[in-house]
Amino acid sequence: MAVDSAPIPWDELRGRRVVVGLSGGVDSSVSAALLKRHGLEVTALFMKNWEEDDTPSHCAAAEDREDAQQVCDLLGIRLETINFAAEYWDQVFERFLSEYGRGRTPNPDILCNSEIKFRAFLDYATSALGADLIATGHYCRRTYGEGPTRLLRGVDPGKDQSYFLHAISGAALSRTIFPIGGMLKREEVRPLAEELRLPTAQKRDSTGICFIGERHFKEFLGRYLPQKRGPIVDTAGHQVGEHDGLAFLTIGQRHGLSIGGRQDGDGRPWYVVGKDLEKNTLIVAQGSDHEALLSKALIASNPAFIAGQPPLPLHCTCKIRYRQADVGCTIHDLGNQALGVAFDGPVAAVAPGQSVVFYLGEECLGGAVIEQALKEQTWQT
Repeated sequence: MAVDSAPIPWDELRGRRVVVGLSGGVDSSVSAALLKRHGLEVTALFMKNWEEDDTPSHCAAAEDREDAQQVCDLLGIRLETINFAAEYWDQVFERFLSEYGRGRTPNPDILCNSEIKFRAFLDYATSALGADLIATGHYCRRTYGEGPTRLLRGVDPGKDQSYFLHAISGAALSRTIFPIGGMLKREEVRPLAEELRLPTAQKRDSTGICFIGERHFKEFLGRYLPQKRGPIVDTAGHQVGEHDGLAFLTIGQRHGLSIGGRQDGDGRPWYVVGKDLEKNTLIVAQGSDHEALLSKALIASNPAFIAGQPPLPLHCTCKIRYRQADVGCTIHDLGNQALGVAFDGPVAAVAPGQSVVFYLGEECLGGAVIEQALKEQTWQT
């Protein structure tokens, strides 16, 4: 059954020990302020997850920590600092590189949440700092009370981050508070930060992946995955250009192909529709509605369901990427930790390595890693 609302029971939480992850941004700052306002015993923890190199423009941990310290000084909260760079390298970055090396498109934010923020951070907060609970500035919500803890979308549709949290465990979720999950960022969070005179009130939102920062993605990835040029061909096998390396490109990508002005095209944009790793060849097609870009089903592996796997088959909705509207689908259990997902209609740019995340109304059920896009459903029902 879908869950529609989940107010935080602040009165029941009063006096509990909570460690809030403080990044130096406005969202976690307001979260810390709300925890303090509602009478919890609050400690802040600043996590450093990447060792900076000689470029000051990315993952500016020193500046962010200073902002976090100023917030804590204002709120009267103790700030602790922990370095999870080794864990991040082993559990997130190496897997990120491995996936890109296989021609896939991983999502490091999902790995960071499941392996660092809701595992390493939670373990440290509870064992070393004596916390009963942790808190983060994510725009999502959770249920309270009897039964399994369930993850819900954030109230702000433009900021909802449940997609990135679908792989955390139910046990971790049950020990987490999301103070701003029921708030709108522009209309409520930033005005509250101004009202409280938080030094991060006007700080711009961070974008991209921490270890890449403001640098060009190809430049960064090329340091770890040397690539070689190869042909770009259309679906008929005609060469239409050259690519700099298959790892730099993803299914559905439109920009950066350098083939938009070709005379033999029909004027519509080119999209990546496939990769041939053996031949080092990129396959493209014109138009967002080209049949080569569309799929009616997919195979996914390593399912993670927060409150336990629901009875399957199940009709629900899903997202195959973060900034996508929900699409109707039916989930099938294929055995051996594999799911088959049949869409209600054709879906564009299903990319192996990304996650398919499932929803029943406001509830985020969980998700799985996309292994293969299919033109038709291939399993028996």
